[in-house]
Amino acid sequence: MTDHPSAFAINCTLKPSPAESSCDRMLGLIADALGEHHVETETVRAVDLHIAPGVTSDEGQGDDWPEVREKILDAEILVLATPIWLGNPSSVCRRVLERLDAFLGETDHRGRMISFDRVAVVATVGNEDGAHNVSAQLFQALSDVGFTVPAGGSAYWVGEAMGSVDFKDLDAIPEKVSETVSTLAGNAAHLARLLRSDGYPAS
Repeated sequence: MTDHPSAFAINCTLKPSPAESSCDRMLGLIADALGEHHVETETVRAVDLHIAPGVTSDEGQGDDWPEVREKILDAEILVLATPIWLGNPSSVCRRVLERLDAFLGETDHRGRMISFDRVAVVATVGNEDGAHNVSAQLFQALSDVGFTVPAGGSAYWVGEAMGSVDFKDLDAIPEKVSETVSTLAGNAAHLARLLRSDGYPAS
């Protein structure tokens, strides 16, 4: 274990690599902001992997989720990024949440849910209303499966409804987005360090 927390980010865009992704741009901002607090971030694009449908930690041959799961548990901070589609998280994001559901039945050596003492934050981008709805859904789901969401644990950008300009197309990052990302990173790093030094008690 290093002296500083680490973060693992999952980009739930529908676009396979190497297509440009607005979620990637937002995750880059968050990774840079976390870096200012000595937190290193690894990022994967879920759609590039074969994450099988199901609610267990391993759905058998060809399932890439076990490796993703290991990276989630090796980090102290999970960053979940999704575009908005029809006012909701992407289908890829929902697949990730369904696989996280397995944590409900898994415990650590102290008998606690295996994901305890880990922080989760959310990043959302889109060209329609729904950022608060998406965050609310993800916050509840992540809390259910054992993560702790810090104050200011969401960063988002929403463009003009049905517009043609995406977050990745912006010439400059809006000041409010930068401020929100800074708050998210600072609070996530702070909370991760607190939970590392004094985690949740066993029931």
